[in-house]
Amino acid sequence: MSDQKDRRREDRDTGRKETDASRAKRLMQRMRHRRTAAWGVAAGTLGGVAAAASGGAQPAKAPEGAIAFRGPDSTGFRISSDWDITPADNEQVNFFKEFLQWKNKDKTKLWLERLGRYGPMIQEKLAERDMPQDLLWLATIESGLDPNAYSKADAAGIWQFIAETGRRYGLEISEYVDERRDPVKSTDAALDYLKQLNERMGGSWYLAAAGYNTGENRIERIVNQRAGGDFSDDTFWKIEKFLPSETRDYVPVMLAMGTIAKDPAKYGFGDLNLQEPYAYKEMRVPAGTRLDDVAKQIGVDPEVLYDLNPHLVKKMTPPDRDWDVRIPVDTDTAGAAAKRTA
Repeated sequence: MSDQKDRRREDRDTGRKETDASRAKRLMQRMRHRRTAAWGVAAGTLGGVAAAASGGAQPAKAPEGAIAFRGPDSTGFRISSDWDITPADNEQVNFFKEFLQWKNKDKTKLWLERLGRYGPMIQEKLAERDMPQDLLWLATIESGLDPNAYSKADAAGIWQFIAETGRRYGLEISEYVDERRDPVKSTDAALDYLKQLNERMGGSWYLAAAGYNTGENRIERIVNQRAGGDFSDDTFWKIEKFLPSETRDYVPVMLAMGTIAKDPAKYGFGDLNLQEPYAYKEMRVPAGTRLDDVAKQIGVDPEVLYDLNPHLVKKMTPPDRDWDVRIPVDTDTAGAAAKRTA
């Protein structure tokens, strides 16, 4: 438990048709160039990572053939060995598999371990919307599943929303509250956005993911200009050279991350210690209440409440309204209430 607490504390502080031969040569030249500065390329692709029901979410039912992960509390977390988006095995994906496996190994391990914390909640929300479970890898590469991640482009949270898009999808972004950092509400907003993108992109999750990264208008324009309006997964690979470099790599990184997560031991990640599932209940507190004071009332380390409430950016509730603070599920709220009235 203390190791996980330490990790969480660190998280807060963390034209002509080409022949097959000519295409392969071009890709290899590009990849050799990238190998000299792999982190510079991949960090941008990965979203700039350097950087009210009680009880929390339960894992969605997994399909047959799933690989089971078990967190510290023995809660089953399953990742299907099959894909529910189109898989791909090409030079681009293989490059990023190698990158994630070797140069990015320590961070990749941490991201895989965070799947135990946020994976069940994201899986459940994907299942509720009948969306592919493999969209979990989009969140993983966006932020490393860190609610406190913040990019140079001023994007924040697990799903790396910029402020304008976050507000468009109902997230509060104010002096005291930044719901881009709320794992639950930002996931709802991101999945609503992705579902709309998928519908706009003719059902292609590749193009939806590309639109999530660089904007739907740009992707729509490029598909219409360069692919005759063919909105399909295959089109992504046809138009990738016309995309910004980060977007060009975005889908390959997502696929590489999913490939590793479906069989982590194969890629050298057999010693994972999954973080505890994100679970909580809520306690109503007055406006302007400091999380430190709530922690004292219920007898927990303030770091626990900081971790459950990353969206309270000043570590206190807004001064203009009462607020539901997320607290551990085993908290004696009756005892806390007695302390407040004593």
